[in-house]
Amino acid sequence: MISASDVLDVLPVVHPADHILGPEQGQWTYTDYAAVPNDGHRYEVIEGVLYMAPAPGSAHQSANNLLQTYLTIHVQFTGLGRVFGPPFDVELAPGTVVQPDVTVVLAPNLGVVTPRGIVGAPDLVVEIASPGTATHDRSTKLHAYSGAGIREYWIADPHAYTVELLVLEHGSYRAAGVFQGKALLPSTVVPGLPVRVEQFFA
Repeated sequence: MISASDVLDVLPVVHPADHILGPEQGQWTYTDYAAVPNDGHRYEVIEGVLYMAPAPGSAHQSANNLLQTYLTIHVQFTGLGRVFGPPFDVELAPGTVVQPDVTVVLAPNLGVVTPRGIVGAPDLVVEIASPGTATHDRSTKLHAYSGAGIREYWIADPHAYTVELLVLEHGSYRAAGVFQGKALLPSTVVPGLPVRVEQFFA
């Protein structure tokens, strides 16, 4: 028998939001997603399935703020492109709407940016992994991002103080490495980013 204390030790994870009224799972569209009431939770649709993610913690939010700030300084302030943070819809395909923790669109591709969000593939997405989202980030979202043709995918871990850099090659992601400490990220989307990995988690 599971006790109340056992339940408290179970962390929430990303899961299908079956409690939300709408079409059957697998049939959700952007229009259905946009009609979900704002109840304080974070929702995404991947291949027609509506998912709900647990609320981010303080380590996640701190890393999110620093990643977005450093990328904004390097990309947006220099005219190389634009940087977005959540809540901001990225519609990768019909039936797939995500809200990456950080999204980068370079200047040549700014046509994908619309008044309601991005429609199409950005150049770079960053997800900040937590115990409740790590599996989702490395499976469901990874396949959605590679399928959409996003050139780079960074997975930041604010507990291990690392950033894994994934590069799209022939439709699949190849790990360029897991970086930590004073390492600089060898990004091809934002080359020359003068920020050491440890600065994202300061």
